[in-house]
Amino acid sequence: MTVRIGHTVKAVLLQVHSIAGLVLALLLALIALTGAIMSFEDEIVDQLNAGTMQVPPRQIPALMPDDLIARLKAAQDVGKVSAVTLSSDTAAAAHVRFARDESGGRPVSLFVDPYDARVLGSPRGEAFFATVRRLHRWLLIPGDGKGWGRPITGSIALGLIVMLVSGLVLRWPRRGGSVKMWLKPNLGLSGRGLHRSLHAVVGTWVLPIYLTMTLTGLYFSFEWYKDGVTWLLARPHAAAAKMQPKMPAKPSRTANSEPAPPFGFDQAWMTFQREEGDRFSKALLTLPAQGTTIRIRSLGKASLLETTRDEFRIDAVTGQLVSAERYADKTFGEKIIAAIYDIHRGAILGWPGKLAFMIAAVLMPLFSVTGILLYLSRRKLRRPAQPPLGQLVPGE
Repeated sequence: MTVRIGHTVKAVLLQVHSIAGLVLALLLALIALTGAIMSFEDEIVDQLNAGTMQVPPRQIPALMPDDLIARLKAAQDVGKVSAVTLSSDTAAAAHVRFARDESGGRPVSLFVDPYDARVLGSPRGEAFFATVRRLHRWLLIPGDGKGWGRPITGSIALGLIVMLVSGLVLRWPRRGGSVKMWLKPNLGLSGRGLHRSLHAVVGTWVLPIYLTMTLTGLYFSFEWYKDGVTWLLARPHAAAAKMQPKMPAKPSRTANSEPAPPFGFDQAWMTFQREEGDRFSKALLTLPAQGTTIRIRSLGKASLLETTRDEFRIDAVTGQLVSAERYADKTFGEKIIAAIYDIHRGAILGWPGKLAFMIAAVLMPLFSVTGILLYLSRRKLRRPAQPPLGQLVPGE
């Protein structure tokens, strides 16, 4: 009876595994390959723009952000500035980003000389990687993160988890403690046997990486998952704050109301410099979509990952520090949350981790192809044999 139940469970899991694989094969391959392309995006972009990102260091102080933007706009017609990246390195260019235009497109960003606002050029590879990123995260579906692409890619990740778990159960060998059975493919086989060996054994190699990718990727797809991770790992008060419903947007000002005071980056930048001094290597200043609170994300001089950044929120009109979230002050759970993106792409382990995750992503089409071949061969084996043409079948 136990053996019969085991066969039934495996038969059901095989159907679930096969159906999920057939439905998701192409989409999983697409998402994986685009992720592989982005694995070393930072290094590629830095290499492509090595000459554009540098300026001759000078003994004079760099321009304040608002003066830099004013001179840039006076020199050429540019859109509304949304963010500026400034560096403590006297030989580094400033990086100016622009808000979306009326058609929803985002103009290319510019590298600018921080001493005289001279335009050095646009980042090479920026448009390409932006398209690859939208394809990876949202399948180029309109609306980006606010459209249907986000829950669709999240559902694909859930489907991959189902496939990984069911595949692990289906391939569990009789000698579960045998390393050879788990990790050594039989390359002496051919046809269906070779396909099954590659599908199962190579799948075992990359299963931990795929699980890591999916479990961290879901954080960016579903709010309920993000809230659950925050509740599980963050401080109780931080989790409670995350779970709070968003406050309704403030009503727009009427004609009789006083107009909002104009503001720029300077007040926030001076407050940030007082807080950080010379401890930062670069800082990204982002204007708010609403309100007057500027967000500044900074990396320390010894920081190699986005994970270790500090985040400040400063009132752009008064220069008052609203909040300071320093990486060093985070709990272990909060550091894991901050590192989710770097865990997702393997960067938490340095370049070897990124390389391992990239190779695993590149291998995804192998499972798509071998899985489809196994499904077709299984159907062929189950198909009843047809009599030769012209031969009578008994009973006819």
